[in-house]
Amino acid sequence: MSCDAVAFAASLWLASTTATPPAAAPPTLTTPPSVASEPLFVGIVQRAGKLKAETKAYESAPLGGGVDQLKDFPAFESEVAELSSLDMQGHVELVSRGYTDDLKCILKGISQDLPVKLKAMEAANDARSRHAALEDMFYLLRDNVEVITAPPQPAA
Repeated sequence: MSCDAVAFAASLWLASTTATPPAAAPPTLTTPPSVASEPLFVGIVQRAGKLKAETKAYESAPLGGGVDQLKDFPAFESEVAELSSLDMQGHVELVSRGYTDDLKCILKGISQDLPVKLKAMEAANDARSRHAALEDMFYLLRDNVEVITAPPQPAA
């Protein structure tokens, strides 16, 4: 046998008998505690639920004119702005606690989307665009309730 063949056979034998370190255990995914019963988040759920019901009522209101013709629309606008602010407060609170789950990001996104959906409602000038704008606002408000009240999930 040539020296090269012996060296190759020895390296194969050593490689097959050398103990390999055990694979690292996968990281444990921890589920964060629910925040659904905390006052800030209870307030968000209540406000979003109320606004969702108002949005649904606007869907059945007569079309004549713009959103300024809808019942108590200026109050609705103010409440949407307050909810947006509360969602951002929720995001900041979760970040300060070191949460790594999606809730903190979702709250930030909802906070940013609420004024956009409100502007779409204001810009709607026909039945079709008004329906679409109201539907988008309704679903965003529904999501705002559901992401807080759903059981927490570990970070992905």
